[in-house]
Amino acid sequence: MCGIAGIVSPESDQLPTGDVLRQMCQTLVHRGPDDEGLFVKSGTALGMRRLSIIDLSGGHQPIFNEDRTVWIVLNGEIYNFRELRNELESKGHRFRSRSDTEVIVHLYEELGPECVHKLRGMFAFALFDEQRRYFLLARDRLGKKPLHYALWRGQLLFASEMKAIMEVVPELASVNQKALLQYFYFGYIPDPETAFNGIHKLPPGHILEFKNSQVHIRRYWDLPDYGTCSPATEEECLAELESKLDEAVRIRLISDVPLGALLSGGTDSSTIVALMARASARPVKTFSIGFRHADFNETDCARIVAERFSTEHHELILEPNVIEALESLTQSLEEPFGDSSMLPTYYVSRLARKHVTVVLSGDGGDEAFAGYDRYRIHLRERSKYPVPQWAGRIYRDSIYPRLPYGFPGRNFAYSLSLPCSERYIEAVSILPAHRNYTLLSQDFLNSFDADPLDSFRQFIVKAPAKDPLSRALYLDTKTYLPGDILTKVDRMSMAASLEARVPMLDHILLEWVTSLAPKWKMGHGRQKYILTKLARRLGVPDIVLQRPKRGFALPLVHWMRRELKELVLTLLLDSSTLNRGYFNKAGIQRLLDAFFRGETDDCHEIWRLLIFELWHRNFLEKIRSRNSGAQTSWASTLPARAG
Repeated sequence: MCGIAGIVSPESDQLPTGDVLRQMCQTLVHRGPDDEGLFVKSGTALGMRRLSIIDLSGGHQPIFNEDRTVWIVLNGEIYNFRELRNELESKGHRFRSRSDTEVIVHLYEELGPECVHKLRGMFAFALFDEQRRYFLLARDRLGKKPLHYALWRGQLLFASEMKAIMEVVPELASVNQKALLQYFYFGYIPDPETAFNGIHKLPPGHILEFKNSQVHIRRYWDLPDYGTCSPATEEECLAELESKLDEAVRIRLISDVPLGALLSGGTDSSTIVALMARASARPVKTFSIGFRHADFNETDCARIVAERFSTEHHELILEPNVIEALESLTQSLEEPFGDSSMLPTYYVSRLARKHVTVVLSGDGGDEAFAGYDRYRIHLRERSKYPVPQWAGRIYRDSIYPRLPYGFPGRNFAYSLSLPCSERYIEAVSILPAHRNYTLLSQDFLNSFDADPLDSFRQFIVKAPAKDPLSRALYLDTKTYLPGDILTKVDRMSMAASLEARVPMLDHILLEWVTSLAPKWKMGHGRQKYILTKLARRLGVPDIVLQRPKRGFALPLVHWMRRELKELVLTLLLDSSTLNRGYFNKAGIQRLLDAFFRGETDDCHEIWRLLIFELWHRNFLEKIRSRNSGAQTSWASTLPARAG
């Protein structure tokens, strides 16, 4: 696991220096505290910070082919590298290390950019072919590892995190207003947008090719058709799922450093721990956290699972200084990120890092096996609440705007007034911005022509699926999973210098699960039907499998009305906040008044507005202040040119 960064110039006379490359890499030390590797030649600079996992002594990057004409830096892990190495050695390739990274170099020599199809794992890598003057960026199929890029005066810059790029091109710290509107809708910024105009995310399952000063991006993988496979019997389905998930777990146990598991006590993480325990000769190290607030302390279920599988269990009951944690985390958030479960994810990562360097987690199970309650609600609403389109339009246009804020059923009726195909898309909009325009200033809203939901509608339209459940699963796998869940896991684990692996998102397993008929995911009205059956077969206790889904539940309402109240009121109604032009003061005041009077529990809306303002103050303003005097930066010395 590493942080990678670099610069590629189409002309060798614009050679970036080692000092510039080191400057980029220093912003990524938390991703790789163990080692640094720099290589500058032929107008190209590749750098990395390494967290040593495999081949501790010999895996130094960048890594080269035999004649040192192809170089690579990798962030991630390739789990099938041993099989690929045997295949490549049989074709005459010579290896200098035991590293999984070196496999990609020789695989590229055989297959060119199509080498990505052979890789099984999580990865973001940069490869330069000196003889062809060809540069390749690639990101894994689901987006487990991040990768950002920018074009500046003909140079291509890339990095695991955006601040590495802005460190040497401060001019790129120009806010992307369109992306910020997306944040207000979704609580995160979907790829390929970022919070900055000139910096982009390489989408999951895509490669970027840079040659002759031209950038070409293309998709190399997508989910297969949904619902094409229906095993003859439940036993057949269970046996195949157990085999594939067991293999996905086993190959993720490859490590030269201590390894454990994050255990929430839910179905997904408990199933992963059960399979790890079966495959491990020693007790699995497991890690859980809870909160002193009784309604949000779920360590009991985790403890039951730990006892059932005889793990070496570590738990921490938190009474965190929420203000201090928010101030700290928002200094490292490169763009606003509104998922409040980033807090427990960060704390459990810190706990685990005291004992291990690698953990397995249960992330991805909800999107694969239909675990979220909203899937069940979506299917129920489609079948039980048909509303004529003319009646829906009348409600949205004439009745809804006149109902008092917080009026019982107001928002639910709005959702039902929409056509069935629109209801799920509308449901994943968090504010939802189009219904709470009063929170956002009219000037800000008037600056946009496009609806942020349009891209989500395209995913629904183009989904390789016919039934409504599968279309919703496809949408979430392409948007919410990489934009929220995997971003949270990567950022918070890497902040603790911890590698997190996600067996549920093994692409071979996921392709098979995707192909299953919907009844195996939402069967007999139950979510995660076949996965729950497998968990029970593996010995996960019923008390765990039958509990309501909670996720990483937080006492947000409690915090907002106590510890965070002064911060919320001070920041969101501050003149500096309101003068930025994003918010409507009257709308914000109404939201806060209703919440603090106990009329609503809209803590999630307030949380996301709070995070936005803290990001503005703790990251954006600081990076602008630091860069304001950077008139002699490396970027400013480059001649102006197109791109």
